[in-house]
Amino acid sequence: MYARRRRRYFALMGLCIGLFVLAWGVVRLWSVPVAVGMCVVAMVIPPVAAMVANKRGPDDRWWDDPSGDPQSDEWWDELDGRKRRR
Repeated sequence: MYARRRRRYFALMGLCIGLFVLAWGVVRLWSVPVAVGMCVVAMVIPPVAAMVANKRGPDDRWWDDPSGDPQSDEWWDELDGRKRRR
């Protein structure tokens, strides 16, 4: 699950860097307003990438992770009515 999120994050950030480089390395020679527009789009990508990287999927079961305290984990398992796999 984390590898998939990491790949999406790096793909979006690569797209962001690519847009900046392409805008000011190539596109500005023909059209400065288009280059500025590309940079505006590139500015929106990092927050979106952060949201994508931190979004929990339906298969993420973070609430089932053990806390590290055996007594607490045993207590919660008893309340949930199940036995934890060791």
